[in-house]
Amino acid sequence: MKALSALIAAAALFGGIQLFHGGSRESVANEAAPSNSYRLVANGDEAVCAVSRGAEISDGLSLLTVAPKCRRLLPGIEQAKFWREQNDGTVAFSANGVDPIVTFAAADGDGYESYAPALPLLSLNSY
Repeated sequence: MKALSALIAAAALFGGIQLFHGGSRESVANEAAPSNSYRLVANGDEAVCAVSRGAEISDGLSLLTVAPKCRRLLPGIEQAKFWREQNDGTVAFSANGVDPIVTFAAADGDGYESYAPALPLLSLNSY
């Protein structure tokens, strides 16, 4: 009788764990976190550089690190220190947190495409 009780308790415990994890065998801790590292590309792979979104400072405003060589893609972009995400899904890079150097809209699939300034066309994709 004790063996049957232990078996039922073990089955209930296993079922509870499966329910907690949504039936998946992977732990919640093993799920991939969203990347904060991006690849900035100009005009279809002509030039490439790295951009990293840092800690959030306030609602929608995060720190930003732009590689110095990004200047080849868009002069002045290397001065950007802030990533601002708007409610409409657009993202702007700025030096002061307010005045955008470049503004992106969500692209098809993952990532963003610049629309201001109009040229050069830049794409921003996580990696």
